[in-house]
Amino acid sequence: MNNKDLTKEELAREIDSLLPNKKYPSLARFVLSALGGIPIGGGVIAAIGGAWSEKEQANINSVFKAWLKIQEEDIKSITKTLSEVIARVDIQNENIISRVQSKEYLDIIKKCFRDWSASDSEDKRLQLRNLLANAATTRITDDDVIKLFIEWIDKYTDMHFKIISIIYRNEGITRYQIWDKLYDKEVREDSAEADLFKLIMQDLSIGHVIRQYRATDDEGNYIRHTTRKGKNKSPYLKSAFDKEEPYVLTELGKQFASYTMDELTLNITTKNA
Repeated sequence: MNNKDLTKEELAREIDSLLPNKKYPSLARFVLSALGGIPIGGGVIAAIGGAWSEKEQANINSVFKAWLKIQEEDIKSITKTLSEVIARVDIQNENIISRVQSKEYLDIIKKCFRDWSASDSEDKRLQLRNLLANAATTRITDDDVIKLFIEWIDKYTDMHFKIISIIYRNEGITRYQIWDKLYDKEVREDSAEADLFKLIMQDLSIGHVIRQYRATDDEGNYIRHTTRKGKNKSPYLKSAFDKEEPYVLTELGKQFASYTMDELTLNITTKNA
């Protein structure tokens, strides 16, 4: 951005320069509309969006310029994310256009970026990008569940997501195998590393993201697991790195992984336009 006051047309060009498809100038307005509900500057953005086709207000540019100095990194990151979403959906598909312009979808975008910070990890940014792209094109669950997934992205750490990804790609994996894929080193059972690993596995289990594998009958009812009773029980507690019990994602966890970890490829039409 240059140092002079931005007019609405200049602002649109700045946004357009970050977007992948110059053939559709309405994308700039879409980005501004999406940013309108974000508390970190939503009032100013909403004012610009509302004045887009009205007579220019004399002071709007200087107000926006002052706000932009503080929020420039956040807005660049949000705009980059939204432009990558648009690059991955078929913007010539009427159903998708209707979806991304709907109030329900804009509410999802606003929830994604309500507490946005450019300091968030790149992995989390990519998860939100994938979620928004998949939410625009896929309806395997409803929007309330998608909003729950956004809360999970905010709540869990990168380590949580690494474990989710490992289980997603390796269904039936044990704790020992998960740890081996993470670090490929052995640690003591009473170490801080083991405690942290147990805590994260517990977080995901309590959050109904992962669970131990359980057999089901033909109607989906879980079959009770029976253990053999005997006198030769081990004197040790179960290891944090147990090699016996397999772990899988819950059905909700599978939906979450599908929305956030399955990346849509770049749309050829958008990429070449």
